[in-house]
Amino acid sequence: MSKKDNNNFKKYIPTILYVILAIFIFYTIAIVLIPRITKEEDIKEIDYVSFVNMVNSGEVNKVEVKDKTIAFEAEEKGEKTKYVTNRMYDPNLVDRLVNKNVKSAQVLKPELNPFVSFLISTFGTIFIFVAAWWILSKVVFNKMGDVGPMNFGKSGAKIYVESTDGIKFENVAGQEEAKEALSELVDFLHNPKKYTKIGAKLPKGALLVGPPGTGKTLLAKAVASEAEVPFFSISGSAFVEMFVGLGAAKVRDLFKQAEEKAPCIIFIDEIDTIGKKRDGVGISGNDEREQTLNQLLSEMDGFDARAGVVILAATNRPDSLDPALLRPGRFDRRIPVELPDLAGRIAILKVHAKKITKEENIDYEQVARATAGASGADLANMVNEGALRAVREGRDKMSQRDLEESVEVVLAGYEKKNAVISPREKRIIAYHEVGHALVAAKQKGSAPVHKITIIPRTSGALGYTMQVDEEEKFLMSKEDAINNIVTLTGGRSAEEIIFNTRTSGASNDIEKATKIAKAMVTRFGMTDEFGFVALESMTNAYLGGDSSLQCSPQTQYEIDEAVQKIIDDAHNEARKILRENIKALHAISEYLLRQETITGEQFMDLLKQYEENQETETQKDIEIEN
Repeated sequence: MSKKDNNNFKKYIPTILYVILAIFIFYTIAIVLIPRITKEEDIKEIDYVSFVNMVNSGEVNKVEVKDKTIAFEAEEKGEKTKYVTNRMYDPNLVDRLVNKNVKSAQVLKPELNPFVSFLISTFGTIFIFVAAWWILSKVVFNKMGDVGPMNFGKSGAKIYVESTDGIKFENVAGQEEAKEALSELVDFLHNPKKYTKIGAKLPKGALLVGPPGTGKTLLAKAVASEAEVPFFSISGSAFVEMFVGLGAAKVRDLFKQAEEKAPCIIFIDEIDTIGKKRDGVGISGNDEREQTLNQLLSEMDGFDARAGVVILAATNRPDSLDPALLRPGRFDRRIPVELPDLAGRIAILKVHAKKITKEENIDYEQVARATAGASGADLANMVNEGALRAVREGRDKMSQRDLEESVEVVLAGYEKKNAVISPREKRIIAYHEVGHALVAAKQKGSAPVHKITIIPRTSGALGYTMQVDEEEKFLMSKEDAINNIVTLTGGRSAEEIIFNTRTSGASNDIEKATKIAKAMVTRFGMTDEFGFVALESMTNAYLGGDSSLQCSPQTQYEIDEAVQKIIDDAHNEARKILRENIKALHAISEYLLRQETITGEQFMDLLKQYEENQETETQKDIEIEN
């Protein structure tokens, strides 16, 4: 038997023993406690009337009267035969037996002493209950993880004592500032005397704050791996229990384990699950979440920082955390883990592409420019999608084209190659997308057009125009915001000018344009009517950003009017640009209908060709007039 098979066999030994024990208990009950009813083959069953007749005729020699039956022995032709019959109510039975001189006896059940009977029933019940509880805790609940009754109050944290999947700081790209802030914690765990000599204390906790997918959990693992200390990982939701007090017990158990393994790192993911503000709603002070939070606060105050226990926590909802949790002495540092910039995205793409077999001429910078606002998880997914695309096409290396296509797959979904669109609708879509691109190209400061396509995508888009900035932007000016709105209205403007209609294809453009215009008025202070006044507040900035107006109903009405005016002016500007370049709109749209997809270079070549022809025609007209 191999070592693996031996380990598998040992794993099932407890279950086998439990089954044997259950069978033993079953047979004990069946054999000892339940009276056995045996039926001998030479006993004949007869009716009660026949029994009476046999007694009257003198054939019966011996009778045993039981609770429900009568067993008797009769002699017939010199042979004794045993009979049994059902007992019936018969007051004259005794007289008949006496008259015929029949030996008779009343068979009674032996009665136990009442005290002995009480002991047997009580201890038997307790034994059965304890045995059932023990078997359930060992067999059933163990298969459910930490839910079993023997694990109540256990933290259930995953402990990585020797390694954390080999993740180091070099495996985390695009977060240089966060790594720099965390590297000091690593150095403190390695060389505590260097800091304690001057009187410095190890920060008790560091809170990693940022949008989903930016690498907060990855950073925590890298810290533990760099420091080469045990790493306790647990989610905030693991503390939430049905019974009040169990969450607090789990917190106590977690810190107890950590102190035994010190120096070590505790990582609590999604700490906002138990760290929300205590607002006094409901049964104040008695609900499970609040007790868990109170226990966490007291534990963070209770342990000595010199013991070397560092608490790392991650959340994407810092605005919902309780102020007592964020104060110095508990979480001394707040480390932002933001979306990566251009250089960060390039580094992340290179890190994830290391394990991929690829061509040598891949331009990561070009891909990074097209993925502004993407998180580290998004970029990792794009690299993986690029590798999958190469496999689907029967190639053994990922190319630049694979990576660029994967960006579009993550952002807009897969191509719907079998979608059937009528020629008229396809024509409207082509003019709509070229309208966006033409308006963008004719404005100063707009991002260059990277690609135009009218191939439908699984996300619901019937086509799209992709723009890619030449440089990374961290500020948006009023002119940039207006240019964006004008570009967004270009598609609807082309529909109105060419087809004299309005379609639902502009729904996403309308939503984006309204959002930008409203932010200009309420949050950016870009209008003269309202000036430098905040009229809207943002919550959950890392989760899409929910907004709420903080002004009077009259001001809300005026805000709506200001937003409407911004969009109307942008719409008029887009229509003006398209009318001035109507021939280019027709030419490029017809070309897009034939090709279905054109690159930004092809688009600009067609536009320049049209502009040169336009200048030539204008020059000829001037010469004719002269």
